[in-house]
Amino acid sequence: MASGENDQARFTVVLPTYNEVENISKMVEELFHLYPGVAVSVVDDGSKDGTVEAVLALQKEHDRLTLLRRDPSNKGLTASLMEGISSVKTDFYIVMDADFQHPPASVADLMSKVSGGADLVVGVRVNKGPLTITRRIASSGAHKLAASYLWLRRKQRSRDLMSGFFGGRTVVARSVISEQGNKFERKGFKVLFDLLKNAPRDIRIEEAQFVFGVRAGGESKLNSDIILSVMKQCGLAGKMLGTSIQLLVISKAARVIGLLILVAIFAIAIVIGMTPHQPTP
Repeated sequence: MASGENDQARFTVVLPTYNEVENISKMVEELFHLYPGVAVSVVDDGSKDGTVEAVLALQKEHDRLTLLRRDPSNKGLTASLMEGISSVKTDFYIVMDADFQHPPASVADLMSKVSGGADLVVGVRVNKGPLTITRRIASSGAHKLAASYLWLRRKQRSRDLMSGFFGGRTVVARSVISEQGNKFERKGFKVLFDLLKNAPRDIRIEEAQFVFGVRAGGESKLNSDIILSVMKQCGLAGKMLGTSIQLLVISKAARVIGLLILVAIFAIAIVIGMTPHQPTP
């Protein structure tokens, strides 16, 4: 188990933030309370609500807390995490949200599996109750789309590609970002998908279940556009299709319906492709 401070010192928890002043102090204090030896890196994407000031105040009390203030001209969750993971100085990293939907207590389970030899550990939600119906449908559709694309590419997959809670060996993730980072959808929401589709096929992946929590404060930045974002991550054809839909369809509701239909068609095409061909007599 990664419970000792010596083991914890090999980990950095990466927290991407954008206007999380209601949560960031509580999250940082909770992480250091549960894991005294861990390092915490807050990667801020241009917050204007006092998040940065809160972290600067916390740095006076915690010498293992760092703040990475990003270039405002290069905004995006994936871009933030690419920079955050690349800046990690410990052997291992954990990525989680600052809003308590990823429980701090569950970090220990990911630490344990990473310490045990996994290259990448993905947190798998055992419940999605806190999600609104729209977000639940969007998350499910986005997962199916991403999983189908990874299957076609013969890449490793997880049961919850959209959880946003994962960790692994820093050298592995840094290598993928360094060599394949130009292929990432930098303004996208799901860096885990980009890591998996660009990582070696023999990467060792494990999973750790966790109970998805209710957002402690503030508002979620994710919405039904998640499917559109994931579509843009599915190669050149997906990027062109996703961009076209974004430009041509103004109504978000219409976008969701259209994108779900495309996901269904894509899944049917895969099933047909997997069906053995019967030769004509």
